[in-house]
Amino acid sequence: MEGYEASTYGDRWAEIYDAWVASVTGRRVATPEIVAERLAELAGGGSALELAIGTGRIALPLAARGVQVHGIDASEAMVARLREKPGGDRIPVTMGDFADVAVDGSFFLVYVVFNTLFALLTQEDQVRCFANVAAHLSPGGAFVVEAFVPDVTRFDRGQRVEALATDLDEAHLEVSLHDPVGQRVSSQRVVLTEEGTRFYPVNLRYAWPSELDLMARLAGLRLRDRWAGWNGEPFGAGSPAHVSVYELPAG
Repeated sequence: MEGYEASTYGDRWAEIYDAWVASVTGRRVATPEIVAERLAELAGGGSALELAIGTGRIALPLAARGVQVHGIDASEAMVARLREKPGGDRIPVTMGDFADVAVDGSFFLVYVVFNTLFALLTQEDQVRCFANVAAHLSPGGAFVVEAFVPDVTRFDRGQRVEALATDLDEAHLEVSLHDPVGQRVSSQRVVLTEEGTRFYPVNLRYAWPSELDLMARLAGLRLRDRWAGWNGEPFGAGSPAHVSVYELPAG
């Protein structure tokens, strides 16, 4: 997708992001409270770093549980939404590519939720992210990744068009192209209204859990737990998503 940069997703989606996630919460996405409760347990009283903190959907309820939260994001528009919310001005955010993990200090918990690791568009960047996270983890600390399990059967001849919603005066479509060699999906959510057309692009590079496990091993991390969801549901062959907890050995 020509012209797509690290900040493109956030800059385009910031205005609708919270409303969109709320519309799928309970069906495909756990509530922020459930996610924050689990992350607070994993933080164990230590500080946490969120990669691609966005509008603070998870960071704010996590901070409300007494966890000192820091964030990284590439989109000024997303962070502006965070700052508008109660408590959002108290969370330090570093602007930049989250693969760099360009922050000072170490954390007992680093996390990236809602498939956002796949926003890094090459295997090299994803491997680099794991390595940089490991360099900022305290011994015994955890790196938590929430992501979907790829399902290439969704695509027919490398493409997919889906009607997401229709109303009297508008329609929402998702149009996607699939590159199985690069493990890349380029999508547009298209909103058609009487006033005009809006485009919300998504570009990602997916990876299977086993590939993520190898990235973790290369970074000196090991898999501690893997669930099918934030309530600790067992992960199996039919699970459409996973929450994986990688740890830095204490010694």
